[in-house]
Amino acid sequence: MIVTADQAIENAARLLDRAEIELTNLPLMERLDQLAVSWIQVAQLLAEKERV
Repeated sequence: MIVTADQAIENAARLLDRAEIELTNLPLMERLDQLAVSWIQVAQLLAEKERV
């Protein structure tokens, strides 16, 4: 499966939405945030690759 930059951003957005729900579970909220950041980094790399 090939992931596009848009799909990576969508994944990050879903994770951040989920993190907002987990206000009472701080460790899970932080982990979801970290995963979202990873997807954003993937999106940045893919977008940069597309520009070249």
